[in-house]
Amino acid sequence: MAKNTSRRNFLRTAPVAAAASIALTDKLLFAAQAPAPAQSAVQFQVFTAQQLADDAKALAAKGGNNNLVAAASAGFTCAIVMTTEVNHSATDFEQHEGRDHILQIIDGSTVYEVGGTLKNARTTKPGEQLAPASDGATKVTLNKGDMLTIPRGTPHRRTTAGSVTFYLISPSGSMKA
Repeated sequence: MAKNTSRRNFLRTAPVAAAASIALTDKLLFAAQAPAPAQSAVQFQVFTAQQLADDAKALAAKGGNNNLVAAASAGFTCAIVMTTEVNHSATDFEQHEGRDHILQIIDGSTVYEVGGTLKNARTTKPGEQLAPASDGATKVTLNKGDMLTIPRGTPHRRTTAGSVTFYLISPSGSMKA
């Protein structure tokens, strides 16, 4: 059509060209108004196998938690904790509305009671409850290498006869549909 520049061809192609340029102009206009992508406030972290082995060895000597990544890190909505415990028995089931749990056993074993319906629950803070029992809970024994996921809102408690070392990854925040 570029070679045949009659008025008829111009009138046929002008609306198409105008529509295309309006769509392109709108996209460019919106792109110009959109804020530039911000640099992530959260810096990535690398945990080498040697660092994690050293952390596990230190925890085995004294027990407790090593917060690898705190949930309160700037913009990071996931806590990652390495825990070692010996002869631990939780008295209450806990339930969290705002966070999930992903556990992987590094060494030893533990028993989780998961699910059911809390009995005689008490709220400890918004979205957090404790209860002495959970009707219909299932017992799961976790050994070295096993992994367990506990979705938010699911009652759970842990009992360890002996010792266990595990990673707890706990994403938090609101879920979007």
